[in-house]
Amino acid sequence: MSPPTLDPLGEVRRDGDRWSLRYVRLLRHSPEKVWAAITRSEHLAHWLPCDILGERRAGARVELPFWPETVQKYGLTDPPLLGEIRVWDPPHVFEWTWDVDLLRFELAPEGEGTRLTFTTWLGDSTVDGVDTASGYHICLELLRARLEGASGSTAAVDPAPMRAVYLAAFETERAGKTLGNQPI
Repeated sequence: MSPPTLDPLGEVRRDGDRWSLRYVRLLRHSPEKVWAAITRSEHLAHWLPCDILGERRAGARVELPFWPETVQKYGLTDPPLLGEIRVWDPPHVFEWTWDVDLLRFELAPEGEGTRLTFTTWLGDSTVDGVDTASGYHICLELLRARLEGASGSTAAVDPAPMRAVYLAAFETERAGKTLGNQPI
């Protein structure tokens, strides 16, 4: 399965020795429906490579096991990563850590739908962000598809084409060819 790539690229920023990635998506669904899709396991399975196990509240520790299809595709053997829900403000803000990364989903009504702003800060300064940026782009495309009623999983998508797009974007950033923190 190959999702469409009509959404704009995420905004790639270098913040000291860390990368941050920011994506904005306009979705045709209410904040409540989008909230359910980004927080409930039965929806996460269709667009995120891992589940989120644990209580849904600020300060809750969570376990982040990869879905079986992802484990099989990539031959993963490590135990599930741990995280913490930092902000739980339904249906507006969901912020959590995934090991050393921080992920923040912000939902705001926009017309008859929702503006989703997703930002992640990569905690490992040795990661250049290409795989992460392309991976989240794919995840958000799958989220949109899920909201439209489709089923799928990140394991069913070939990440190579989107990775190539983000590799070029990161090379542009490294060469100093961007205008500040504008999307590339």
